[in-house]
Amino acid sequence: MAKAIEYQVEPPKIGPTAEEELQRLLQTLHEHGVLRLANDLVASNNDWLKVIVDGLSRKGSLNVIQNISVLLMALSTIPPEQTYKLAFGLRDFVAELSREEEQPQSANGSAPGARGAWKMLHDDELWHSLTPLLNGLKAFSRRMEEEVDKPISSFSGKPSDA
Repeated sequence: MAKAIEYQVEPPKIGPTAEEELQRLLQTLHEHGVLRLANDLVASNNDWLKVIVDGLSRKGSLNVIQNISVLLMALSTIPPEQTYKLAFGLRDFVAELSREEEQPQSANGSAPGARGAWKMLHDDELWHSLTPLLNGLKAFSRRMEEEVDKPISSFSGKPSDA
């Protein structure tokens, strides 16, 4: 009987090998100056890090960082559906304001007078649309009256140790 031939078929070359990709990456980094930048940063003995830390240590920079973090904390509590409504509601609000500015003053744009004001007081649709705005102003006013020592402590409910 004949012996079986052991032959393993090499897989076809589909793309570059990992080593070829690494060489290409290295060449691209060199061509775009990234390697030179990295080399200069390492050779500068952390002088650049001192410049960054000094810049971030200023009161204004710290305020910016804290304000951004407060905004992100507030945004993290708002569901995307409400953010969508708010963003597009503001867009529609601005569009409506722009449209009102474009229309010339006409006889219909005159002051409503006492009778018109009385009609507005009894307009259920108007009050229905104003109620969320008034409730929002009340909530905003309550929040503005609160004393806040450290925003992160107020947000997390954990007492500050400082």
